[in-house]
Amino acid sequence: MKKSHASTGQPASELISQRIAELGGWRGETLGRMRKLIRQAEPDVVEEWKWMGTPVWSYGGIICTGESYKDKVKLTFAKGASLPDPASLFNASLDGNMRRAIDIFEGDEVDEAAFGALVREAVALNSAGKPKPAKKKTAKS
Repeated sequence: MKKSHASTGQPASELISQRIAELGGWRGETLGRMRKLIRQAEPDVVEEWKWMGTPVWSYGGIICTGESYKDKVKLTFAKGASLPDPASLFNASLDGNMRRAIDIFEGDEVDEAAFGALVREAVALNSAGKPKPAKKKTAKS
């Protein structure tokens, strides 16, 4: 198992770049390509490093995480169950009430335009947030 880098104090973006380099091969290429698409869809995305070594992309809340396994790269959208997915990109974690995931196996092609739209929908959902309560009017004496 690879060291998590959690205690190094490095910026999350550097840790994610290191993870991509450590993975190498098709998994590194895939995670790097998906990272680029996320950043293109939302240039102000915040990159985070959580849970002892998981790349996380956020904007007003978590958009998605990027995990790597022996046979796949998994992008889990925190609020995926609430997102429209007309291209049917979600192919994993379909039974949950909140999350949805995209499992990408070696040789898989992801529809880049549909993925970008999914990221923008996640950003819009996070940005919608909860409405602030109206301020009470006070009577002046």
